[in-house]
Amino acid sequence: MGTADVEAVWRVESARIVAALTRFTGDFGLAEDAAQEAVAEALVSWPRAAPANPAGWLMATARRRAIDAIRRRVALQDRYALLAADPTVDEDVDLDRIDDDVLALMFVSCHPVLSPAARVALTLRVVGGLSSEEIARAFVVPVPTVQARVTRAKKTIAAARVPFELPPAGERRARLGGVLSVLYVIFTEGSTATSGDRLVRPDVASEAVRLIRTLAALQPDEPEVHGLLALCELTAARFPARTAPDGSPVLLADQDRRLWDLSAIRRGLAALARASTRGLGPYGLQATIAAIHASAPSVEETDWDRIVVLYEALGRAAPSPVVELNRAVAVAMASGPAQALTIVDELIAANRLPGSHLVPTVRGELLTRLGRRPEARAELELAARLCANQRERSVLLGKAAALS
Repeated sequence: MGTADVEAVWRVESARIVAALTRFTGDFGLAEDAAQEAVAEALVSWPRAAPANPAGWLMATARRRAIDAIRRRVALQDRYALLAADPTVDEDVDLDRIDDDVLALMFVSCHPVLSPAARVALTLRVVGGLSSEEIARAFVVPVPTVQARVTRAKKTIAAARVPFELPPAGERRARLGGVLSVLYVIFTEGSTATSGDRLVRPDVASEAVRLIRTLAALQPDEPEVHGLLALCELTAARFPARTAPDGSPVLLADQDRRLWDLSAIRRGLAALARASTRGLGPYGLQATIAAIHASAPSVEETDWDRIVVLYEALGRAAPSPVVELNRAVAVAMASGPAQALTIVDELIAANRLPGSHLVPTVRGELLTRLGRRPEARAELELAARLCANQRERSVLLGKAAALS
């Protein structure tokens, strides 16, 4: 097994491993550090001798590293004795039984003692298994900034003695919005990877959906949980058609809608119905937009006017430059590119998405439709330079070349 294999196992199992270690040790920072040490050891040892149960190997190795660390802490000798006396840990550990621990880990990562940015960075790191580089690209911040946020967050949690447990129902509701935002970012990373040579990472997206389902079971009366679940299910339904056999992206207009996952669409619509019972929040509005796409026979037959109205409502409920950019795309489809270009140029003038490839991508498409080919090519080439995903970059360069 090589580096890619280790990374693949870590991506899928990291949250479960860190969650189990946190429960065993009661120390959030120690758990994450021990898990990282196990991954480092796997990178060295697995190429020589691959374990029969890679996830169990990581769990057992990480727990041994945690025990070694606790042994060195005089103040925690009693806890070490409890751990060391437990002979049951081996490579056959059942990681499936600790799903609730993963959810508890998520609430710890999103604890109010942390800043919003730290909650997102820490949860993406320890629950989502994303690298600092991927998190940095997602939030358009320097990598050292992400690393510092994660380090400070772990120290803050330790200093505040945050217990490793699901919070009581009342407190859980107050902290739910932060958890939902993190889950959405994790899903988005799986839906459109910020880096690498794959457009879609279904393993990351599937983990986010699984966690949202778990959260929906624990909070059945929270409409925004169901709204987020609906949004993710309806978005994931298009995954089978989003890439060609060679992994290259397939644009929405060119997708074979017969490949869309009808089961996921049905689950998404059912979740949206539950979300709609008390009025739609930001995630419910986005899910409604996704539902319109899911039910449309083609791009041309999509109800773009309604999508524009929904993006306007979303902009009032949860204003952001990404919402405005998406509204511009919908306006272009409903009313033409000229009006949409005005929206995009206002975003640029306000410097609201600096360093993102999305703005020049949309602007290049609008300029192409307006027949301003040299300007469009320059925008698409800029977008390609800013884009870290190889698959997306290839599409952008191909469009730019077609305009020469």
